Amino acid sequence: MQLIELVNGLGVADVVDAMMMTYAHRAHIIELDSPDPNRLLIGPAVTISFLPVRKDLMDPQKHSLGPAIYRAVAKHDPKGAVLVMASNGYNRTSLGGGTKLSRVENLGMAGILADGMLRDFEELNTYDFATYCHGETVHGGGNEIQPYLADVPVALGGVTIVPGDVVFARGSTAVVIPGTEAEAILTKAHHIMKKMDQIKETLKTEDPETVLRQGSGEL
Repeated sequence: MQLIELVNGLGVADVVDAMMMTYAHRAHIIELDSPDPNRLLIGPAVTISFLPVRKDLMDPQKHSLGPAIYRAVAKHDPKGAVLVMASNGYNRTSLGGGTKLSRVENLGMAGILADGMLRDFEELNTYDFATYCHGETVHGGGNEIQPYLADVPVALGGVTIVPGDVVFARGSTAVVIPGTEAEAILTKAHHIMKKMDQIKETLKTEDPETVLRQGSGEL
């Protein structure tokens, strides 16, 4: 089954609950911004890690966004993938803008998840992919940080992401799922959602007085 079908009707919180029932580690990322927070982002991660500029280590021909994107997808199918960009503490710095990130569109990728800022929200919103990041800026960040490693484990918002993990984002939050267990965990999330729906139905007919007595220990 396609990932887009597996998340149909789910919220990020449903999947976080399913993850917490499976693994006791942080899997959620909060306080994200997007040109369009209604766009759903789902797909396997490919990764880029940024570092502060070191002129003696970073060849501009290699350590710029274009080559980094192509290195990130070199061993993976880019179609439907999520470009994950880790700022490594520079979350107020631009990691890219509409022109350079048009490569994401050209490769048929599902979108972008970044913990830094991005430029050109209006332009990014004209592309077919979804974008989630720390916010919009107008100042380029190339003099401060540059892509250094690609196709490596990265950390975003306190969450470890390895290439092949499944990223699911919507609204202002995201969740990271082990790629080999995505179907099982998303199926579990549907079961949790159905159980919560059943509970909501029972709450429609609950007696407030009984709830108050139970809360006071009278029953």
